[in-house]
Amino acid sequence: MSRVASTQPFSARGTGVSGRRAYGMLRRRSEFTEVLRRGARRSGERMVLYALPREQGIRVGFITGRTVGGAVERNRSRRRLKEAWRAAASRVRPGFDVVLVAGPAITGTKTQELAAEMEALLRAGGVLQP
Repeated sequence: MSRVASTQPFSARGTGVSGRRAYGMLRRRSEFTEVLRRGARRSGERMVLYALPREQGIRVGFITGRTVGGAVERNRSRRRLKEAWRAAASRVRPGFDVVLVAGPAITGTKTQELAAEMEALLRAGGVLQP
């Protein structure tokens, strides 16, 4: 049985037809540390936003510490934060590194509530487009 190649270009989930996101990810500890030390901080009920201006582009990182819960709960919370970010990412102004830190109150929260709080923090930090 032979497989026929698709005429559609490969598209990773949530990244559009081109397979590329409109934002990059913070990967290295030094990148996170720089944003946490030098970035503007905005606190919410369930998360804390750090935003640091940069030359161009958007990079984002997510932190869920042990205060959130065990490994399963931390990973679930991180997935919800990422989903809320995807909803807001198209409206984020280029030129920022953003770190979102989950707080203990994030457990049991619906993604829609997280998205609303994240949007409010992004707006307060001047990261969202007007």
